[in-house]
Amino acid sequence: MNSTNFDVKDLKLAPEGKKKIERGSNSKGNHDVKDLDLASEGRKKIEWAGQQMPVLRLISGEFKKKKPFAGLTIGACLHVTSETANLMMALHAGGAEVYLCASNPLSTQDSVAASLVADFGISVFAVHGEDNKTYYRHIDAVLAKKPQITMDDGADLVSTIHKKLKIQISNVKSGGKLLNIYNIMKDWEFLGSSEETTTGVIRLKAMEKDGALQIPVVAVNDSDTKHLFDNRYGTGQSTIDGILRATNILLAGKRVVVCGYGWCGRGIAGKMRGMGAMVTVVEVDPVKALEAVMDGFLVDRIGKAAKYGELFVTATGDKNVISLENLKRMNGGAIVANSGHFNVEFDYDGLVKFAKGRKILRNNLEEFLLPDGKKIYVLGEGRLVNLVAAEGHPAEVMDMSFANQALAALHFVRNRGKLKAKVYRLPKSIDTRVARLKLKAMKVRFDSLTLEQRKYLSSWQEGT
Repeated sequence: MNSTNFDVKDLKLAPEGKKKIERGSNSKGNHDVKDLDLASEGRKKIEWAGQQMPVLRLISGEFKKKKPFAGLTIGACLHVTSETANLMMALHAGGAEVYLCASNPLSTQDSVAASLVADFGISVFAVHGEDNKTYYRHIDAVLAKKPQITMDDGADLVSTIHKKLKIQISNVKSGGKLLNIYNIMKDWEFLGSSEETTTGVIRLKAMEKDGALQIPVVAVNDSDTKHLFDNRYGTGQSTIDGILRATNILLAGKRVVVCGYGWCGRGIAGKMRGMGAMVTVVEVDPVKALEAVMDGFLVDRIGKAAKYGELFVTATGDKNVISLENLKRMNGGAIVANSGHFNVEFDYDGLVKFAKGRKILRNNLEEFLLPDGKKIYVLGEGRLVNLVAAEGHPAEVMDMSFANQALAALHFVRNRGKLKAKVYRLPKSIDTRVARLKLKAMKVRFDSLTLEQRKYLSSWQEGT
């Protein structure tokens, strides 16, 4: 039997029970983490998260049996959290040599990084608070291992491959020879890369449109069981979690301005309203703006909203959504946070230069004194507030996201040599099966169509 010959539709949930943590080793166990003595704390976090991730646990069990990644190296640039750790362990169980670096300098959980190295033999290059130079050195360390499959959260691995390594791609025909990337490292067989987040998918689709994309990519974020749940419910809850941990403010009665009404913005706006906040949405897309209005939110321009908002949250995937001029318009005491992937959504650097003074009041809460005497407060240096000031999305929702990531890796193996340099979406059947498994794990029952109903829906002869 082919070691990769299993389908997600064949998976069945195993009986509930305590997850067994298995120790492992990596023959190339090099790493760069803060302190391996933190491993005990990290192992407990990983185990707890794993117990909330039944779908990924099931896939991991199948990977362990079939070893679909035997002989392959997988490189990942993701947020180094307890949930990500469970994904790395699933890939490792499938036979892969796994290398992980952080997709954000401030999102790394040092204890989790230590445990992955010390307890599971997975090489990690990530330290919480690492500077920009170290961040890219860690990316280079992962790429130096010539991974055949990469996973991104923000497209940094892919963009580095394209920009820094100056790759040259051989012509690829469907069903033809393998796609090979040649640069300073020869004979690097590259099967593909999967992308986790909206910002990364935006970058990759722009590369495809410009004819710059030279490798096959799966946009995991486009899977319904990812963005409809991770982006909406995960971002909504974890963003509020980060804001409250950093500030301990009361949200009820606050005038909150949410910039962006994609799935992340919808989640934030909805959760803020649920906490009693008065929410304004800022949008540039007329359809999304109309949706926000009909969802019961006030929609306004940022130039006007800046004058009355008390708490601002950006979630757009774009830059300078809140410019320095609009930061100047804010009332004293305004709080500004970002939940988009990169720290460019509001002009933090411009504020640093403009401010008369600045100081840290508590973890991830920075006060800026403006020349006119007003004080503006910024959370987490404008980086992802849900990961900088909190722990990211709950494991239950990351279960589906990382199930998709794991199956994307399997997709590359099963379609070896067949994929062109373009952005793909995972098959709809995977979405459906992941949703079924998640519902079963939640002990939720739902109906199915009768034969009569199926016939009616597929027929044009019947009318009334």
